Amino acid sequence: MSQPHYDLDVRPILREGGEPFTAIMEAVAALAPGQSLRLLASFKPIPLFQVLGARGFEISAREIGNGDWEVIFTPANTLSPEPGQTQRTSRPASEDDWPEPVMELDNRDLEPPEPMVKALEGVESLTVGQTIAVLLPREPVFLIDELEARGHRWRGAFEPEGQYRIVIRSCGPGLRKS
Repeated sequence: MSQPHYDLDVRPILREGGEPFTAIMEAVAALAPGQSLRLLASFKPIPLFQVLGARGFEISAREIGNGDWEVIFTPANTLSPEPGQTQRTSRPASEDDWPEPVMELDNRDLEPPEPMVKALEGVESLTVGQTIAVLLPREPVFLIDELEARGHRWRGAFEPEGQYRIVIRSCGPGLRKS
C-alpha cells in the first residue's frame, strides 16, 4: 500500500517574496522511503524538475487554476501517473559529458528581459557541445522554456549566495535532444 503524499504549499512563501527552495529541500529530506512530495506553487517550477530529477524523482505536473500548479515528485521506482497529468523526466548527463563553460556571464544586474536575451545570444555563439555558465538573480523560468524549445540542454541550481547559476549546453540551431 502506498503512503500518502507529503504535502507542501509554497504559495504563501512566494506571495511574501520569499524563496521556497530551502523549504522544498527540507521536505524532500523528510520523505519516507517511497513517499512522494506534492508541491503547490504559484508557477510551474521548471528548475526544480532538473534538481529533483537528478535525485531520482519522476515529475508529474498540472495547472490547477489561477496560474497555480500541483507538482508531484515521485521516487522513480514507485511512479504511477494519474490521468490528465503530464510527465517530465530530467535526464542529467554524466559529469564528463559536460565540458567546462567557454564563457561565463553575470546577468544579475540587468533589467528584464536582458538577462534572458544576453543568455540566448551567448548560447547562439557556441558550437555544438560547448557550454556557457550564466548567473541570474532568480530562477530563469522563461529562459528554460526557451532553451527547451530550441533543443538545448541545461543544468541549474541556486548557489549559497542566493543567485541562480545555469550551465547551458548548445545542441546547435534547430536540433532537438532525444
